[in-house]
Amino acid sequence: MPQLRALLSVSDKSGLVPFARRLHEAGVELIASGGTARAIADAGLPVRAVEDVTGFPEILGGRVKTLHPAIHGGILARRTTQHLEELQQHGIAPIDLVVVNLYPFRETIAQANATLATAVEEIDIGGVALLRAAAKNHESVTVVCDPADYDAVADAFAQGGTSSMFRKRLAVKAFRHTAEYDTAIAAYLADQIGEPDDTPMPSHILVDLKLAQLNRYGENPHQQGGLYIYAGEKVPFEVLHGKEMSYNNWLDLDGSWQAAQDFREPTVAIIKHGNPCGLASAPNLADAYDKALASDPVSAFGSIISVNRPLDAETARRMSSLFIEVVAAPAYEEEALEILRKKKNLRIVQPTGVALRPLSLRSIYGGVLVQELDRSQNDMDPDNWQIVTRQQPTPEQLADLAFAWRVARHVKSNAIVFAKDRATVGVGAGQMSRVDSVMLAGHKAGERAQGAVMASDAFFPFPDGIEAAAQYGITAVVQPGGSVRDEEVIAAADALGLVMAFTGTRHFRH
Repeated sequence: MPQLRALLSVSDKSGLVPFARRLHEAGVELIASGGTARAIADAGLPVRAVEDVTGFPEILGGRVKTLHPAIHGGILARRTTQHLEELQQHGIAPIDLVVVNLYPFRETIAQANATLATAVEEIDIGGVALLRAAAKNHESVTVVCDPADYDAVADAFAQGGTSSMFRKRLAVKAFRHTAEYDTAIAAYLADQIGEPDDTPMPSHILVDLKLAQLNRYGENPHQQGGLYIYAGEKVPFEVLHGKEMSYNNWLDLDGSWQAAQDFREPTVAIIKHGNPCGLASAPNLADAYDKALASDPVSAFGSIISVNRPLDAETARRMSSLFIEVVAAPAYEEEALEILRKKKNLRIVQPTGVALRPLSLRSIYGGVLVQELDRSQNDMDPDNWQIVTRQQPTPEQLADLAFAWRVARHVKSNAIVFAKDRATVGVGAGQMSRVDSVMLAGHKAGERAQGAVMASDAFFPFPDGIEAAAQYGITAVVQPGGSVRDEEVIAAADALGLVMAFTGTRHFRH
């Protein structure tokens, strides 16, 4: 049989020498470029330099090495009589294996000091061309872009060569690899250029996602599901203890983490099915936890809890009496971890430092909806509100209104939040009628609604929501305003002796 030939040109040289040695032992002739050839030669293995094959040296500081008919002809030739005779006429030998991994573009742009000029030099040209050529001709050529495949490929060549199905799988992997690489480059350059001033949203969004975890199922057992992360980034949370995260765990963790981090004081967010059943701030986490749990201790069973401070032992001790699915904190005291780890199945997670992306993407039938995250701050400051009633708020009421208003943007619409002493006492979420949300919050709060305040994520279209709130003992209300019946709603609040503030900003969350 004719001798098999391999072309190797890798940026990541991990596992290269053992792989090259196994190919050599299988009788494969090794051809390599630049630093790859030097690494193989330094290991005492015979290797031909690319320039010996092409008869042409590397030029332009290494920008052009493998872009030559003697290389690409050997890769792209079908193993037909016509193509093989044409190769022979030009003194070109077929290449049966192409091993390439690309310049570290993603790693380069991830560095804080990366410049555009530095990034451009890390755009691989020849490597991408080699992978695409080999993948195109997978009928005859094996392409390898991942060192994780070295052992399987070496095993196959030791037995005489790779199977057709194995080559197809590797070709698919190579095409995906080059597509992801080009996507990263295009996204980076688009970010460098920016959008025109008259474009409110990006004209194109390039998304490169990689499967990080295959969940047992999706929201329900009959649905498959998994966690995909942006290529080149880490999983957003590390599981320090407990079972793997489920699809629903990830959804609720996202809601609880963002809610807790939205507050400056020590804060605990207890989330159930995407909504806060308890959220509170206090001088310390332990007291914040007690206040948050008191909001709705029944719903807190099986919840996900996030905090915005390192979790201390005392707070962990108080948590230990409740069945919790997930606990998330920016850090943990060692004693706190010891306490929580006694719960075998409790998932204890910690963020890995992945940056929060500014756009939210949500798939719908036939497309994807994109919007900016709701991170507004101007309306969170009571100094920017308008007090529209005769009754003016006390400092205590104003502090609770500001707290409730911030909570409301983390609650599914129609969102109603009853709060007192910087803690929720009742939450009404996801109702089709706003007055129904008020009644649900009042039912949850019970007697604790007396003297509490209320926040509504959107305006009240009728006075009935205000009237219902007053019946539960609410003394002050914050809402965006903007209804055609604002005057009727304000008149109802005045008649009931309530305080009412308008923020001018709506916070729907669907």
